[in-house]
Amino acid sequence: MIGIPVRLKTAVSLVLLGLLTLLAGIGQLTFWAPAETVTASAPGDSKAAPLTVITPDVLTHQGGSRQINIKGDGKFVVAVGRPDDVDAWVGKTAHNSITGVSADGKSLQVAGTDGEATAPSPAGSDMWVQTENANGQLDYTFTPPASGNWSLLLASDGTKPAPSSVSITYANDATMPWAVPLIVIGAILIVAGAALPFVSKFTRGRGPRRGGPRGGGSTGAGRDSVGEDTPQDSEKPLIGGDTSAGDTNKGMAGGPALRISLIAAAVVTALVGGTAAGAQAAETPSPSGSATTGSGSATASPAGVAAAPAVPVLVDAQLKRILDQVAGAVTAGDAARDASKLAPRVDGTELQVRTQNYKIRSQVATHEARMPVRSSKLLGSVISTQRTWPRTVIALTQGDGNVVPQVLTLVQASPRENYKLKSTSPLQPGTSFPAIPLGGTAQLAAGDKTGLQYSGTEAMAALGDRLTKADSAFKDKLVEGTNSPYIADVLDYQASTVKSGTNGDFTFTHTPSPADTAVFRTSDGGAVVVGKLDFNFTSKPKADGDTLTVDKAAAVLAGGDSTKVGLVQTFSESVAIYIPPAGSTAPMKLVAAVRGLVGASFQ
Repeated sequence: MIGIPVRLKTAVSLVLLGLLTLLAGIGQLTFWAPAETVTASAPGDSKAAPLTVITPDVLTHQGGSRQINIKGDGKFVVAVGRPDDVDAWVGKTAHNSITGVSADGKSLQVAGTDGEATAPSPAGSDMWVQTENANGQLDYTFTPPASGNWSLLLASDGTKPAPSSVSITYANDATMPWAVPLIVIGAILIVAGAALPFVSKFTRGRGPRRGGPRGGGSTGAGRDSVGEDTPQDSEKPLIGGDTSAGDTNKGMAGGPALRISLIAAAVVTALVGGTAAGAQAAETPSPSGSATTGSGSATASPAGVAAAPAVPVLVDAQLKRILDQVAGAVTAGDAARDASKLAPRVDGTELQVRTQNYKIRSQVATHEARMPVRSSKLLGSVISTQRTWPRTVIALTQGDGNVVPQVLTLVQASPRENYKLKSTSPLQPGTSFPAIPLGGTAQLAAGDKTGLQYSGTEAMAALGDRLTKADSAFKDKLVEGTNSPYIADVLDYQASTVKSGTNGDFTFTHTPSPADTAVFRTSDGGAVVVGKLDFNFTSKPKADGDTLTVDKAAAVLAGGDSTKVGLVQTFSESVAIYIPPAGSTAPMKLVAAVRGLVGASFQ
């Protein structure tokens, strides 16, 4: 009877130990659990600078969106941009870069870079995908606006110190790896303790049957007559005298208890060992990818590792915002016939053409206005993945006053300049703009013929020849649609001028402008080239004393309505040409074209 109290004590001990272990595991998931977030702050002794950059390593720390608290003196702006765009805009300006988070997750690592003491205000720059304005303090939630890496730029007006009091709150990745194992271990110990008395009772009931003779009958001498050893005989102790029945039952009852304890211990040991291995694996850092330095510039990829995918220079939201501002500036300029209103958003050929158009229309009421620029309907775009400057993008838009869609070419000359409209040309009737790869496309050098029938330079030269000569060698190699009138109209205009000008000699040239030529890959492996031709129309009297009458529009720019010495009129032709891929038998095709008078002078 001594074994029963021992078994009960063992069972109670297992249950108590299991309860304590279970409570310890639950506690690690509740009142001992770590905080859900952790906040890292920039040190307060950073040297003042006009710009502060928060790099991708900080913004991608722990993954997901994050809360950023920024404090500054007065008004400031937070701008979101690609890391290389932010670096390019910062340039040589002195700045602080928040580059990482300390090992304990409580401090932001800040590096200072000396340089120029001031910079332009970044507010209103086309470089940024998003901006946020604040006064004194801002709680800003950063969520990546698109795939890829991003940086933040903080600045006041570029002359005052940028905000340097920055704290970032992340999701806390600290875990309690023993919580679940402790709960499991505690449950096993409780079950083992609760089951111990019942298992022992069941085993104790089987004992006498095992101790009796195999064939039944009485005990004593009869048992000694059996010729084979019984299991009980093989289990007799080697030391000590006789073993009583009570001692035998005690030993048999202790065996199951010991076995249950050993099984529980083995399970606990296995769980603990497995959990420790899992925790060690979880805490072992995995090899990192390519590192970033400075304010987000990536190191070169090792051999055999794929390079990072090309990133377009604009996202859709940026392009739409830029187009709205460009359209607004052109609308204001057209309404007032004031070229100064165009200057913030129009340059190059388009500025020149519209400026002269306003001048002519101020004196010639019948002169046709330039087609308006609209952004209400964006039909397509060509976004380059070339991340150097100048950057060129194309938009296909249509709106009120656009009988057909317009091809708008915009150029950003340098990082701190905004995109400006360089040219507009209406899509030729019955013509479709070539399909462009989604997510940006490669921009080619004007002279690059790789995979193409012709390079961009050759295509522009071919169009120049085609517009100059009715019997051009490119007559069947560069065509326009059945309903497209541009090439035919130019050739008819030139032929009729020569035929009707009996007292004058006339020459026509169409010369490509290399600086205005841009080439982009299309989805089918071909390319679309946008550019400008200088169309010069020279008139000379056939004989001394002959007089040539000057067109009213040209007369406004030349300063007279007749000449005895000759006249040179200059038109700018904005065009777009599709170039088929190499191996195709299809001809090049004029996609868009328009001309505008930009100059007239007497010789």
